[in-house]
Amino acid sequence: MNLKLIHKGKVRDLYGAGDKYLLLVSTDRLSAFDFILPTGIPRKGEILTRLSLFWFDKTRHIIKNHLVASDIEEIREIVRSQKSEVGGQKAEELDWSYLKGRAMLAHRAKRVDFECIVRGYITGSGWKEYLKTGGICGIKLPAGLQEAQKLPEPIFTPTSKADQGHDENVTFEEMAAAIGQEKAGYIKAKSLELYNFAEAHAAARGIILADTKFEFGELGGEIILIDEALTPDSSRFWDKAAYKTGSSPGSYDKQFARDWLENSGWDKSSAPPPLPPEVVKGTVERYIEAFEKITGKPLN
Repeated sequence: MNLKLIHKGKVRDLYGAGDKYLLLVSTDRLSAFDFILPTGIPRKGEILTRLSLFWFDKTRHIIKNHLVASDIEEIREIVRSQKSEVGGQKAEELDWSYLKGRAMLAHRAKRVDFECIVRGYITGSGWKEYLKTGGICGIKLPAGLQEAQKLPEPIFTPTSKADQGHDENVTFEEMAAAIGQEKAGYIKAKSLELYNFAEAHAAARGIILADTKFEFGELGGEIILIDEALTPDSSRFWDKAAYKTGSSPGSYDKQFARDWLENSGWDKSSAPPPLPPEVVKGTVERYIEAFEKITGKPLN
């Protein structure tokens, strides 16, 4: 059969696998400041996939997810049994050895066109908005909060999902007006439940889950969790031992590379420079440390 390339994102490649399934491939590409960097991060795609699989398994009691299979041989057999996609790439022509560990076969679901962000701490763009307005996405917050401070309770701050350009912050009311009050309320409740569960799990392993992004879809009239879940690319993880309020803590993600780019003299409008080996090494180490702390297992 053929696999049809549907979307080539900054990090993931998405293939159609017949009428029922999608093949999601996490690459080692790294994006920063709306550019794909010329230097990849070894094993990054594998780490993102394996961490998503860990969380999909851990959160099944909260909500169903889109995962069909992750074992590469099982994926190949299912893919071969599906109807052909016109104008695609033959499954046999794919580099299956490369896909091992970084591919997931998922149900096709109708995407809910909002990114569902839960914030337990005030940082990043939320901190900047708070300084200007005293709140985030229409949610009024207590006065006098410090950067990186834990919020009295986690808040749900959705953004519109844009295929082109930047996502835009919206209020829950705006989201509900677009997709319906009942559906929006269910997604908000599940987002908060997922965050609270993951935050407690991470905290017990020495990591703070400051904020995270979820995506949802509809399958057979049911809302399910799709895309990735609780990875360093979709979440802000901090080292609990090094955390303090009043400044932005170092995080287990691409921020290390972003910081180098900020200080490299790059103008952020021309092609980005290659990352030096020590920055690649430092970034890899942060992704691996997050994986191993959260899962309690070595990245073999």
